[in-house]
Amino acid sequence: MSEFILETRGLTKRYGGVHALEDANFNLRHGEHVAVVGDNGAGKSTFVRQITAVEQRSAGDVIFDGAPVHFAGPLQARESGIETVFQTLALADDLDVPSNLFLGRELFKLKLGPFSILDRKAMREKTMEALKTTAVKIPNVDNPIRNMSGGQRQCVSIARTAAFASKLVIMDEPTAALGVQETAQVENIIRGLKERGVPLILVSHNLRQVFDLVDRIVVFRRGRIVASLRRDETDGNDIVSYITGVKGGVEV
Repeated sequence: MSEFILETRGLTKRYGGVHALEDANFNLRHGEHVAVVGDNGAGKSTFVRQITAVEQRSAGDVIFDGAPVHFAGPLQARESGIETVFQTLALADDLDVPSNLFLGRELFKLKLGPFSILDRKAMREKTMEALKTTAVKIPNVDNPIRNMSGGQRQCVSIARTAAFASKLVIMDEPTAALGVQETAQVENIIRGLKERGVPLILVSHNLRQVFDLVDRIVVFRRGRIVASLRRDETDGNDIVSYITGVKGGVEV
């Protein structure tokens, strides 16, 4: 088995003449939690979109679970074991919570093409189990997502990711729009993933959160990785120095 669940080698993304991501060499060990930090436009979300095949990379390699991969799209990445919480949440507003949790992986009583019958009871039961496991509180899971608060919607998206986590979880700014209580809830979900040995990439601007939750911090600046530092061997001032360019940085 490979030492790493994920590696990128020379990962690059260009939009015409704009180099949004340049020669990113990154690795993530089994069970490791790594934060990806940097200023706005540093390349963090671009990096995530290349790994999950929301966009196709311009150059470079992605090695997942010991083998080179070139996913056709996010669905294929998910089927391979990468669960992602995007900033856009990717929820269906008109569907209830169970339908959103099982979107694209529905359970059926009978599967006969257009005559298939969904097993709504089983999906509801498993949804309640998932919410209990992740400590996410939704007063009425039968409510359409559009009727829920921003915090509830975010928690549904995160609960879906945590419930189906298999090989790797990626969270892109999961608490950016949440209040204190909901943020604490999400952080507890992340700790639960750590206890289960599920590796995580956490994109975050919140350095307090980063130092509380991860093993290692990778800093992006202007589309490049400029530092990779053990959490217990650095501090907030050091990280800010790399983010702002006070320190030049070399990959570690």
